[in-house]
Amino acid sequence: MRLRDKTVLLTGASGGIGAALAQELAAAGARLLLQGRDRTRLNRLLAGLPEPGQHSIVVADLLRTEQRPALLQAVQKAGGLDVLINNAGTSHFAWLEDQAQEQISEQLALNLTAPILLTRELLPWLRRPGLVMNIGSAFGGIGYPGYSVYCAGKFGLRGFSEALGRELADSRIKVLYFAPRATRTTLNSSRVYDLNQALGNHTDSPELVAAQAMMALQKEQRQRWLGWPEWLLVRVNALFPGLLDRGLAKQTAVIARYAEHHCDKEAKS
Repeated sequence: MRLRDKTVLLTGASGGIGAALAQELAAAGARLLLQGRDRTRLNRLLAGLPEPGQHSIVVADLLRTEQRPALLQAVQKAGGLDVLINNAGTSHFAWLEDQAQEQISEQLALNLTAPILLTRELLPWLRRPGLVMNIGSAFGGIGYPGYSVYCAGKFGLRGFSEALGRELADSRIKVLYFAPRATRTTLNSSRVYDLNQALGNHTDSPELVAAQAMMALQKEQRQRWLGWPEWLLVRVNALFPGLLDRGLAKQTAVIARYAEHHCDKEAKS
């Protein structure tokens, strides 16, 4: 899709990937509706975009039902929408038993429930042709220790993207799933960066991820897995999960250490 003069709603716009993606979209000539929870950060982002007067911000917390209508109102005011990018997300690196109920609920709500509900609400306002891009993760194709809840949300988002794309096959609306690997953003704690360094995992910049997301948008790629060897591991996991089981088993003790999980802490008589 050519993005010049297209109206794009981007959630999680003030985060690392979101802010970099906003720059790319604005440079391509799109008109942006930028959602986030922090007005100050959104205004700072807006001021740094090309032709800031062409764009607007929407301050809303996607986890609060009463605030989501602000997004619909912004889309209605804009006269409709060409592209919806569900980018907002969160993660918590920890063994399941070490996570509080609130941490589990928040991850599932923001990574899965919120984009589903927002997409449903905005579908009538999407022009034809139109695009929905859901920003997933390599962990939407690989179940990884320490990320069980995050994986649940991203696996679900991938399934939602695939099923909705088939539902809308005759509507001229396409649903895309874009899956980055580890990215240098404030979403990750220092323990996550240390773990990736210890294991030799690659970590991309938000700018690289945003540039690749733009390519996927413009080419309307149904699914895009970013990075080697992650895209290969996703395929191996789908066909031969036992191979990945054995590989990850060798890393589990290291992962547990950085997750600050002690396997014997619950050992009780």
